[in-house]
Amino acid sequence: MDGKQLKNSILQWAIQGKLVPQNPKDEPASKLLERITAIRHSEQSEKSSKRSKKTSKNPTSRIYCENGVWYEQVGTAIPKDISDEIPFEIPENWVWCRLAQLAEIQSSKRVFEKDYVTTGIPFFRSKEIGELSRGESIHTELYITKQHYKELKEKYGVPQVGDILLTSVGSIGNLWICDGREFYYKDGNVTQICSNSSFDSQYVALYLSSPLFFEQIRSSVAGTAYNALTIIKLKSLILPLPPLAEQKRIVAKLEQVLPLAEEYGVAQEQLDKLNKELPEALKKSILQEAIQGKLVPQNPKDEPAQKLLEKIRKEKEVLVKQGKLKKKDLECNPILEEEIPFDVPSGWVWARFEDLSLDSADGPFGSNLKKEHYTDRKEVRIIQLSNIGENGWKDTNTKYTTFEHLKNISRSEAFPGDIIVAKMMPAGRAIICPDEDKKYVLSSDAVRFDFSENLYKKYIYWAINSSVVKDQVYSEVQGITRVRTSLSKLRTYLIPIPPLAEQKRIVTKLEQLFKVL
Repeated sequence: MDGKQLKNSILQWAIQGKLVPQNPKDEPASKLLERITAIRHSEQSEKSSKRSKKTSKNPTSRIYCENGVWYEQVGTAIPKDISDEIPFEIPENWVWCRLAQLAEIQSSKRVFEKDYVTTGIPFFRSKEIGELSRGESIHTELYITKQHYKELKEKYGVPQVGDILLTSVGSIGNLWICDGREFYYKDGNVTQICSNSSFDSQYVALYLSSPLFFEQIRSSVAGTAYNALTIIKLKSLILPLPPLAEQKRIVAKLEQVLPLAEEYGVAQEQLDKLNKELPEALKKSILQEAIQGKLVPQNPKDEPAQKLLEKIRKEKEVLVKQGKLKKKDLECNPILEEEIPFDVPSGWVWARFEDLSLDSADGPFGSNLKKEHYTDRKEVRIIQLSNIGENGWKDTNTKYTTFEHLKNISRSEAFPGDIIVAKMMPAGRAIICPDEDKKYVLSSDAVRFDFSENLYKKYIYWAINSSVVKDQVYSEVQGITRVRTSLSKLRTYLIPIPPLAEQKRIVTKLEQLFKVL
């Protein structure tokens, strides 16, 4: 359970009467609602008597109770029973009601763009209400004059302390309880729920933050052309109303527990982040131990790695005689002491890619392998960047070219067992070419190395994917937004080489540990 789920659970317990104990001495909520109804009916009658004959054609709403069920009747509309909408049971001294029965719900009188000024009384839209709801600083550039505000206040009234402002368009449900500051707000975008002495604004605010409220508004706005919660829809929403004294106890308890839920949420996010990152961090750490000779013990009886280099050189001399390599491929690029990133155990040796591989090549220029060269037939599989995964071969995004076209780009042919390195996104990651398709060819952003059989290729694969090679790649990558490397650079990079027997022991241990991870 994350922090948001815990907060929702607490709010749900609160509106179900499960957060604090009931007190049988509390005045039942039904009596409270009767009093609210009487007060509001009196106010509506007073307003109605002041209306002219022209406006009296508009019916006023009447809220009443019949056989314990509360209704709102507008004009000659059919009374709407809420009993079929009740989602859960509530305590005996609570009551279900519509939001319209509890409070007057309204919007502001329209303010036109010509009325905006650069200083004066701030004018809040849904954006500013959202900022207030999150406890952020308000960034508004809209104001109305003090005189205009005074006229609105005298003629229509302005939000008072305890009134709830709710965003009703776009990002629905951000709310703020008015704190006494002077401001005015935008009609349509924000809805005002007027407070009264018969309910606790903080309790109504928690209902407006609860899963029950959001479930109702999701069904209310579903299928509409735009995301909006109208006053009519808001009035029809139902809420569980506790006795006033219990409302206050619930609010007091929430003030204690919700900060703890927030702390829990932060801690849970940190834990989730750690759980997500820990396996990869451990993997990198284990790889680093492996290539530094700290993962498995050394065996002095193992043939030293220097002997492997001598064997690989003899292999290359034979290939030169056969005309498969050039004499320049036998040239050694001495390793300087300042190039070596760390010391390795006795029997190990540092070597460059070009010292260890018998052959290497990169992909063809883009113009030599375009969409027009693709085929639907399973002939020559193209190794793309998307196939070079962070953890090995990814058999996705399958593309093929023809056997015939391979003749034109034969230098870029790849073979099962070759190690394929990505030039970019991210540069330097490696896979072992699988043995699943008939033939393979590189795409333009891939490089292949055919390492000698005197090496254990799985060790070379892990070494290339370790930080020792990645650090060399990223110390001199080309490009800014899409860093990339090249075949010529990769050939010069260093790899720590243990004795062959130890290479195998390292890979066995790595596979055991990674399986656990």
